Amino acid sequence: MITPFRADGSLDLDAAQKVATYLVDRGNDALIINGTTGEAPTTSDQEKVQLVKAVLDAVGDRAKVVAGVGTNNTAHTIECAKQAEAAGAHGLLVVTPYYNKPPQDGLRLHFTAVADATGLPNMVYDIPGRAGVEIKSETLIALAEHPRIVAVKDAKGDVAGATKVLANTDLFYYCGADELNLAWLAIGAVGVASVVAHVASEPYRQLIDAVVAGDLATAQKIDRRMVPAVEAIMTRTQGAIMVKAALKLAGVIEHATLRSPLIEATAEQVDWLTTDLKTAGLIA
Repeated sequence: MITPFRADGSLDLDAAQKVATYLVDRGNDALIINGTTGEAPTTSDQEKVQLVKAVLDAVGDRAKVVAGVGTNNTAHTIECAKQAEAAGAHGLLVVTPYYNKPPQDGLRLHFTAVADATGLPNMVYDIPGRAGVEIKSETLIALAEHPRIVAVKDAKGDVAGATKVLANTDLFYYCGADELNLAWLAIGAVGVASVVAHVASEPYRQLIDAVVAGDLATAQKIDRRMVPAVEAIMTRTQGAIMVKAALKLAGVIEHATLRSPLIEATAEQVDWLTTDLKTAGLIA
């Protein structure tokens, strides 16, 4: 979920509750707060706690609230995990430590230490394009032995590797790359951790339901209809930039403000976005 800001860049908790309610009303059964799409690199630890509490107040009785707590410092990640647990989060999203490129044994120790620090279920987030290092299949299989490491958000795109993990563990997979949602559901993912779902929750819920029902033709039709939206939000520029512009177009948020170094979408980008969202049938 995005983190809404006012025009001056200050945190807008009322808007966050509005977005959370909008998303749950349209079929999301969990929300990830304080992820990269939520601009976690630019929000303070205190603001992260405020966001968790605000979203829990708005939708915590209707949806799970998963708090992003990952950093590239194990001690800081543990501190964030404990703060999220104290705030009432239902689970944790823990991204691969980024930039410092730890070896696989370091990743294993990092994720295990974070999982040991609270009583909450953990979803590890494998995104080598941002982190600079992948979580290898063998590492995920080892991590699955921890009782609180229960899920993977996958933005790596390694179908064979994911299938190997699914065959050897009870980990729940969530697709973390919208262009691969159907492919990942087809090999056994249980859901999607989506950016595009900010404006496409209902078709993505229908896509998942179609896969569960074994209706491949319907799933393919929905997936292909979403191609312009995925391209518009995820390929024109940074995803948080475009999804905030999309939510503003949809009338969900008043301001598409982002914190530096991210910047708002240009007028030309908004024009492209408008056309693509109309093509996908997501706005009038």
